[in-house]
Amino acid sequence: MKASFLLISLLSAGIAFAAPPAPKTEGIEGKDYKWNAQGGEKSEALTKKGDPKAGEEGYETCAACHLPSGAGRPDGTFPQLAGQHTTVLIKQMADIRAGLRDNPTMYPFAATLTDAQELANVASYIEKLCIPLDHGHYDSKPGDAGKDWKAPADTEKRIAEGKGLYEKECLECHGKNGEGNKEKFYPVIAGQHYKYLLRQMTEIRNGHRRNANPDMVKIIKKYSDDQLISISAYQASLQMPGNMCKPKAAAPAKKK
Repeated sequence: MKASFLLISLLSAGIAFAAPPAPKTEGIEGKDYKWNAQGGEKSEALTKKGDPKAGEEGYETCAACHLPSGAGRPDGTFPQLAGQHTTVLIKQMADIRAGLRDNPTMYPFAATLTDAQELANVASYIEKLCIPLDHGHYDSKPGDAGKDWKAPADTEKRIAEGKGLYEKECLECHGKNGEGNKEKFYPVIAGQHYKYLLRQMTEIRNGHRRNANPDMVKIIKKYSDDQLISISAYQASLQMPGNMCKPKAAAPAKKK
């Protein structure tokens, strides 16, 4: 890691901890809530032509958590951004900045972006990142696992159950392969970290994701914790569409 990038990340973290709390705008619980209403910073950013070169600088504050690669964390604490639709990235950043989506960890960092143009720039830069070859699965070994850790024995069963549930009600919006829909702001969910998917679906079901799509809330609120585990396991098993990262070439053998 370059020294300058490390310094920027540390300074950004300091700014984040000192920043004021996010504003709180009426969300899904409000009678006048419209999931994807036109106007405001989001709509303005969507009309801008993003500059990925300028966006690289803006992304440096994001990279402290989401990593320079945009891979996020396999333990689900931070989602993978690489491969996500620019419309989704812009909407979520704008919603967090406006106080429509509660994310106290990300808000101070998102607040450092200056305007709609910078939102478009950062989204444009993320769009050009290659998609990491691996991510957190249902049966991924946790980073803090002990030596006696064993992979769950029901992975195949979970994925099969999740596939059935997904194809019944999720496929219409998120696509056969979890590719989402850029024009309709439906996110790519294929290849996202399992634990992140599970946490977000649980929060949407329980009414804690205030910028959730009401249509999705109606579908997901009837699912049990066990069913959400299976759906998340299946979604995480799918391969995210797009430009996959090339495997690193093996280091040349040293001459003896």
